Amino acid sequence: MKKNFITISSLFFLLLLISWTQQPKKENPYHLEIVSNMADYQKSILSNSDNRLVDLEKVMNGIVLDIRYATSNNFTHQTIYPAPKAFLRKPVTEALLKVQQALKGKGIGLKVYDAYRPYAVTVKFFEVYPDTTFVASPKTGSKHNRGCAVDLTLIDSKSHNELEMPTAFDDFTEKAMHNYMNLSQKALQNRQILRDVMSKYGFIPYESEWWHYDFKGWKNYPIMDLSFEELRNN
Repeated sequence: MKKNFITISSLFFLLLLISWTQQPKKENPYHLEIVSNMADYQKSILSNSDNRLVDLEKVMNGIVLDIRYATSNNFTHQTIYPAPKAFLRKPVTEALLKVQQALKGKGIGLKVYDAYRPYAVTVKFFEVYPDTTFVASPKTGSKHNRGCAVDLTLIDSKSHNELEMPTAFDDFTEKAMHNYMNLSQKALQNRQILRDVMSKYGFIPYESEWWHYDFKGWKNYPIMDLSFEELRNN
C-alpha cells in the first residue's frame, strides 16, 4: 500500500512537472533579463515603488491618447495592442505631469501615441521593419519596453487639434530628424517647444524621431513583457 502511494505520488508530480514545462512561454529569443510575469513585477514594486507602471489616463487630466498600435493606422498596418492604453513608470509619469502643467499656461496640451510597449511587440516590429534607426533591436530591447519612453506631440488645449510638426507620427524619413531644417517656421517652432519642455523635465530627445523621448535613468528599469490586460487587471 505504501509502495503504491509512493508510485502514485511520483506519477502526480511527474505529470505536474510536464504540465509546467508545457506552459506557453513568452518570446525571448535573445535570452534577455525580462520581467514577464506579474509575480516578479509585484516583487519589483515592493522593493521600489518607482517600478510601478502607471495608467496615464488615471492621473493626467486632459491627456489625449491616440495609441496608433491599437489600430491599423501604423507602419505595420496591423492592430498590435488589444486596447488603446498608455503606461509609464511612476517617475516618468510624474515628470510628464510637470510637462503638461508647464504647457497648460500656453494653451497647449499633450497627445500620446505610445508609451510602455511589451517586449514581444518589439520583436514583431523588428520582423516587419528591421532598421534600428527607427525600430529597436530585440537583441537589446527598447526603452519603451522599460516603461521609460514616450511618443507624443502637441495639441491645442481647446480644440485638441494637433499643432503643426515636421511629419506625421512614424514617418521614417529624414524629415523626422531633429536636425532637419527644411520645414515651415511653424513646424520648427513647435518642434522646439516640445523639445525644450521635455528636456527641462528630464526627457532625452531621440534625434531620428521628433516625437520620441526617453527618460533619464532608463537603465535602472528592467525590460518588461507584461500585456496590457495583465496591467489593467493589476
